Amino acid sequence: MSKTEKFWDQSASNYDNTEEKFEFIHSRSRKNTKRYLKSTDNVLDYGCGTGTTACAISGLVKSVRAIDISSRMIEIAKGKAAAAGVVNIGFGQADIFDKEFKNGSFDVVLAFNMLHTVPDPESVVQRTVELLKPDGLFMSVTPCLGGKKSALVSLQILLVRALLKFGVIPVPIRQFKSADLDDLLADERLQVIETEMIFKGASSYFMVAKKVS
Repeated sequence: MSKTEKFWDQSASNYDNTEEKFEFIHSRSRKNTKRYLKSTDNVLDYGCGTGTTACAISGLVKSVRAIDISSRMIEIAKGKAAAAGVVNIGFGQADIFDKEFKNGSFDVVLAFNMLHTVPDPESVVQRTVELLKPDGLFMSVTPCLGGKKSALVSLQILLVRALLKFGVIPVPIRQFKSADLDDLLADERLQVIETEMIFKGASSYFMVAKKVS
């Protein structure tokens, strides 16, 4: 087990509690996302965490493949879906680069609150484009820790920096600004069709990009 996987496993039991303070941002992002979904869509939810978003959209689409590198996150997500009677989500411990995922196999790829934590976000975007069908949609929401934030969030970021420095948190935490994310999606195969800066104590950037057919 990698240090990153172990970290997310240890975080899983308290993950939903820590996310509650940003529920306005999460709810707004899910509301935005639902406007684009169709009943025929096959969706990949990359970095699904405890499955909240996957469960929230499941009734609007044909299927959801929800993946996370944390087996504990997936375990909690499966329980959440079972309790809600959701049957069209396939949860699995996996990474977007796994060979099981074939090019051109998804109508929608979601990357919610995770692009700032992956080792190589540029490669993630490239892989996402490959997995999308022509005219498929890539939807992401990413904390802009380099942007507007409350004093409390600023203090929390200072703490995270210290924990990163001493190796307590073994994942990269990038302090993106919205312009950085615009640059990240500046791929000739993608056309950005919507952006929104969502703020509630901290800034998150919601983006929708369509794969150019």
